[in-house]
Amino acid sequence: MKRLMIGAALIALLASPVASAKSDNSRSPRAETQQRQDNRQWHPQGSRADKGHWDNGRHLGWGRDRGNKARWGRGQQLGYNDWRNARRIDYRRYNLRQPPRGYEWRQINDRYVMASTVNGMIVSVILRGGR
Repeated sequence: MKRLMIGAALIALLASPVASAKSDNSRSPRAETQQRQDNRQWHPQGSRADKGHWDNGRHLGWGRDRGNKARWGRGQQLGYNDWRNARRIDYRRYNLRQPPRGYEWRQINDRYVMASTVNGMIVSVILRGGR
């Protein structure tokens, strides 16, 4: 009986690290399927979005959407839909400087805008020639 109790305690001790090895940020395939169905985006704990949670399509960290008529300037922050609706351009074709890693050139109305791909912060604006 004593051997049985010691064996059970030993198994419990060895099994506990295996049970706790699963990360809090991991998701089951069912959760990922649910995410695709609900069109939601998961922000894991420790990412820019504080304390892992669903953002329900709000795209936390982006500015307010201002629409097609806005005049963008350096230091402003694009809204997610403004960013998504702007046309991505090849900087080489338009003789623009190469953007640093994490930034892109976009064409919004009559301007070329270089902004962060993470949160839409504008670092450079150039008026398009010919208009």
